Amino acid sequence: MATMPARIIHRSIERNWRDVWAFAGAPENMPLWASGLASGLEKSGDDWIAKGVLGTVRVSFAPDNEFGVLDHTVTIANGLRVYNALRIITNGDGCEVMFTLLRLPDMTDAQFEADAAHVARDLEALKKLMEI
Repeated sequence: MATMPARIIHRSIERNWRDVWAFAGAPENMPLWASGLASGLEKSGDDWIAKGVLGTVRVSFAPDNEFGVLDHTVTIANGLRVYNALRIITNGDGCEVMFTLLRLPDMTDAQFEADAAHVARDLEALKKLMEI
């Protein structure tokens, strides 16, 4: 497979990176800010299951770490696996939350832009929750 076009979408958050990492990385909290998982996640072995517009999806998270990595792979019912790179790094007293959006093969410009807008809304929701 050829290298896919990518876009990094980020938000600065006025909160310690560890607080944001702990909150954002808890699958129980994801429905509060990650709208694609708004139905909630149920534990299934090492993974989590969510139901949404794409049907039932399986979400596999990177192991807990001290580096601010919240990467996860979403496997859609048709077998398509989408890798999502999500990182939180320190920025002064706050942090940067960065999501690398990959443009999947056969995705139109409009679909890629809509996906990017969706991620931006989710990161904005996380920011609002963390800056209360």
